[in-house]
Amino acid sequence: MRFEECVEGEYRIFVGALEAPRGDGYIAALIVNRLRGAQCAGTEAFRDESLACGYRWPTADEALAYAKARAREMVRSRSTALSC
Repeated sequence: MRFEECVEGEYRIFVGALEAPRGDGYIAALIVNRLRGAQCAGTEAFRDESLACGYRWPTADEALAYAKARAREMVRSRSTALSC
């Protein structure tokens, strides 16, 4: 298991690479928290613990890179998936 976090605009992004259930690769996960701005600051805006329908990346680095790219895309496009 590996985890990383970063800040993108008004959001804190947590990403993870989790060992796949059968041990053949890594599953990407992400959580996006709102830091400031709206009345829901400090709350979870989005969570997905099995990105890309549970696709298995061969390495933890690849899973983390996918999760970070997906989260940044959501934040930058102001996706409606973000609940706050």
